[in-house]
Amino acid sequence: MHLCYVLLSPAFGMQQYTADLANGAAARGDARVDVLTVRTTPGNRFAPSVNLQPIANVRGTGLKLGNFDFGELSRFYRAIVEAQPDVVHFTGPHIWNPILLAWLKRAHIPTIHTIHDLDPHSGTSYGRLLYVWNDSIKRLADHILVHSQMYRSRLIAQGLPPERVTYAPLLHLFLNYDAEKAIQQQLNDQPSITSTDSAPFALFFARLEPYKGIDVLIEAMHLLDGTSPMRAIIAGKGDIERVTSNSLPANIEVRNRLIEDQEAVDLFCRCSIVILPYIDATQSALIAAAYFFGKPVIVTRTGALPEYVVDGETGWIIEPRDARALADRLQVAASNGARLTQMGQSGRGWYLAQRMIERYTLHRMYEQADRARTLVHGETQHTRGNQYVNDR
Repeated sequence: MHLCYVLLSPAFGMQQYTADLANGAAARGDARVDVLTVRTTPGNRFAPSVNLQPIANVRGTGLKLGNFDFGELSRFYRAIVEAQPDVVHFTGPHIWNPILLAWLKRAHIPTIHTIHDLDPHSGTSYGRLLYVWNDSIKRLADHILVHSQMYRSRLIAQGLPPERVTYAPLLHLFLNYDAEKAIQQQLNDQPSITSTDSAPFALFFARLEPYKGIDVLIEAMHLLDGTSPMRAIIAGKGDIERVTSNSLPANIEVRNRLIEDQEAVDLFCRCSIVILPYIDATQSALIAAAYFFGKPVIVTRTGALPEYVVDGETGWIIEPRDARALADRLQVAASNGARLTQMGQSGRGWYLAQRMIERYTLHRMYEQADRARTLVHGETQHTRGNQYVNDR
């Protein structure tokens, strides 16, 4: 099978997500894997066995109309079809994607599209345009991949046939290929590579965005200041003044910058717990990252976040905007290190089990897409490639 992943967004999270999909497919050894993406892609995220083609010259990310360039779009489409893939998987949002899906449908090339967000996050610029864009993706893609059971159910309720929607857990990490491989080897050699400081700290690790509830975390830490040994580290790039108007208490450290891999690994190894105090969300791979390092989580009851947490076993679920509840859970975490260790081990077990399910589910999805192409069209790659050249 020949898989082609397409990503027109240079956003780091989307690049990391795509690399995880491509690396996992290539590791099976039974597929050729191409990635057609932007020229600014971080190539160290991809395995050597992945045929990475950073060829797209895009001016921006996402759904902004200013990102549209018909000449560049046509050139990129030609590159996809001339690769003669069996299945094309669009892994992230871009204003070009609906047009590419329509053209690929005409060329009889099966397509899969990941939909990450069914609703816009608060404070985002694209707003209701997301609903229009999602509707076009649902109409034009042969198959949809989502990372939440509740969103799969919602798409089916909207009229998509169940056989056109696949759910798989969202489990990618944040590391480059070599670093992730090295840590995996360490875990094969010893059960745990995690450690904690003598003074416990909670880790917030993400871009600083208003919908991520940083102001709630700061309020919670104000409540704990002077009464608990728990401190917090906020690690991520963004405008701290845009996401909160609260003053910072002494028990919070802010690392307002791009966090490189080595520093990120150090933070996840040393922290006591990972917190996602989001006001609204779809899902987050940071839960899986915490579990990978054997750390429990605190998440809010928003979007699909609760689907990834066994409440009281791998972490805790609280209501959004509830600083008091967050402070109470952090107080419990600070006073019971043995319980945190046990919860972290449970999270690690959850991650390993879900990783096996994810790999199997994705492989089956690609096989079914390829099988459907063969049954419906009965075409060879050579025939489809020539058909494109003749049509154009």
